Amino acid sequence: MSVPGNILVVQPNWVGDAVMATPALRALRELYPDSKITYLARRYVKPIFMGMPWCDRLISYRTGRTRARAGKGIVDLAARLRAGRFDMAVLLTNSFQSALICKVARIRRVVGYDRDGRGFLLTDKLLAAKERGKFVPTPIVRYYLGIPRYLGSTSRDTRLELFVTAGQRIAAQRLLAAAGLDPLLERPGANGRLPLILLNPGAQYGEAKCWLPEHFAALADRLIEDLGATVLLSGAPRERRILDAVKRHMKRAAVDLPAHGLTLGALKEVVRRCDLIITNDTGPRHIAAAFGVPVVTVFGPTDPRWTEIEFAHERKVAVKVFCGPCQKKRCPLDHRCMTRISPAMVFEAATALLRGGVAASLQASIDVARPAPTASA
Repeated sequence: MSVPGNILVVQPNWVGDAVMATPALRALRELYPDSKITYLARRYVKPIFMGMPWCDRLISYRTGRTRARAGKGIVDLAARLRAGRFDMAVLLTNSFQSALICKVARIRRVVGYDRDGRGFLLTDKLLAAKERGKFVPTPIVRYYLGIPRYLGSTSRDTRLELFVTAGQRIAAQRLLAAAGLDPLLERPGANGRLPLILLNPGAQYGEAKCWLPEHFAALADRLIEDLGATVLLSGAPRERRILDAVKRHMKRAAVDLPAHGLTLGALKEVVRRCDLIITNDTGPRHIAAAFGVPVVTVFGPTDPRWTEIEFAHERKVAVKVFCGPCQKKRCPLDHRCMTRISPAMVFEAATALLRGGVAASLQASIDVARPAPTASA
């Protein structure tokens, strides 16, 4: 089969998934060094792809709020893509809609996983691993990388990788200045000064994925009191309630970045400058890994096998419970997978990483056999 000269890559819709797609994007560019590669991404996740050297063009779109607008949006987007005369589309999404758009856009070759009933719309169908009718937990990084490998890539490089544009760097400097910090702050702990630590207490997946705000607050206070750390808070606009709850429970003061105009593009640069990130299993976890920044991830209902990133400077904190991992967005019981993770457990993991302890003495995850019971959320 001839080498496609004009390739469209339909990107994942979530920040974390977008970052975990970067090994596949790097492999596609290596496989097709002379082809024109265009990325198609939802507008809110577009900043993740800005600055990447693996594409020639970035097209963003916004989904409609009503069914009528969504339908019109699909038709308009397909028309835009038809004008691009793409030879091949690579679908990193699993949705029926993404395949339908490519079909309406008359793209001759459409490559993707046979999911969501869209197999008849694909010319090249990849099958995800199943066992007894259920999908086998597979790291998303390797799942995405399976597509370029199907196309002929030999890459096994699973490193997450991101880039910061000049505009995003300037936006971060202005954000830090507005928050009362040095706009040129750059990994202070690396120079023997006090650490800069970002906490991300929210999650897009659902409330069950979030560690308790009061636990984040207690942890933040201890980081400030025991380590002299500057603690930054991060979150999306819809997570304002969670951020306010963390601040309300704190005795010390943290820097509320969203209150000063945090954007996703600026967040990339802020994360790059931090000494440590502490987060739920959500986007900033993957952004940290992409910049080589140590990260402590608090795991609750989600199965870590899906989002395994093979990052040596990560510690996962979790407790074993009979009902997990359940993958539910809301806990039908007492949220024990999260309530039984104490601030002391996370603080221990954080200080170990700050000391540079990422050798064999540090496990990839912490399984607490006898957690102290706490009140339910």
